[in-house]
Amino acid sequence: MAGVLEQLFRPQQKTIYQDLKAMELEAAKEILAEVFKVRLSEVDEMIRCRFEVEVSVKENGLWPQEFRL
Repeated sequence: MAGVLEQLFRPQQKTIYQDLKAMELEAAKEILAEVFKVRLSEVDEMIRCRFEVEVSVKENGLWPQEFRL
């Protein structure tokens, strides 16, 4: 019985955790937009570019020649 109850409650806890992480990410994006005085779409672009740089560094093992803001 305890196993059944545990399975019922576990997905809800994971959903709450994911919702919390999504809210934290959204708040962080809003802070970046305010600090850099840009739109949220530009913050999304900055994050996407940063992710691409990290992927290329991991693939090549080298640092990029230039950084974008």
